[in-house]
Amino acid sequence: MKLTTRLGAEFLGTFVLVLGGTGSAVLAAKIIDPNTGSNELGIGILGVSLAFGLTVLVMAYGVGHISGGHFNPAVTIGLVVGKRFDVKDAIPYIVTQVVAAIVASATVLAIAAGQEGASADAIREGGLAANGYGDLSPQGYSLGAGLIAEIVLTAVFVIIIMGITSRKAPKGFAGAAIGLALTLIHLISIPVTNTSVNPARSTGPALLAGGEYLGQLWMFWVAPIVGGIIGALIYRFVGSGDEEGAEATA
Repeated sequence: MKLTTRLGAEFLGTFVLVLGGTGSAVLAAKIIDPNTGSNELGIGILGVSLAFGLTVLVMAYGVGHISGGHFNPAVTIGLVVGKRFDVKDAIPYIVTQVVAAIVASATVLAIAAGQEGASADAIREGGLAANGYGDLSPQGYSLGAGLIAEIVLTAVFVIIIMGITSRKAPKGFAGAAIGLALTLIHLISIPVTNTSVNPARSTGPALLAGGEYLGQLWMFWVAPIVGGIIGALIYRFVGSGDEEGAEATA
């Protein structure tokens, strides 16, 4: 299949992932009941975690057969290291994923700013679901804690992707397994870093939020990429008998 076609599918999948995941965090995680002043109407951490998982699930089945459904630079790099993806296509995939995430984040900002009494500047100051550590961590977790969480959980994610897309794995379940894995990852790490495991997902909100979020963006490139490489190397060791050279669906 032509590279341009595959890049179009990657753009669409990454756009929906960021729109659905960060959109749920910005627009629906906290909904204040005007009558009681409570947040009973919001979807909370569980809802946001499910939103991220569901976006990957539906887009893996929707366009994964076209592009391989990476939607994530760390996954693309991990699959290159795991000999599941051609290195010459990695840069175009990563650039496409980042551009899609920026467009999706701008879309979320435009929607959020349309609420009565809201403004684009206020939404940006709220972080737009950007990732962070230290003062920008949802629960005040340190840089070290964030690094450990992002590296380990991205490694686990890549291991799952490579395992469920191997020749010996049950057919037809990759999208569901990967979507549920991403849900679990968010349930664990939203309090720590707001969950990245995806440098593109981190880049879109950080660029629009600016300030300290942009200053901390480096970590959400370094840690997921390191984790993706580690995960690929681990799977190459434990799954050495699996098929090599096939694209994985994420």
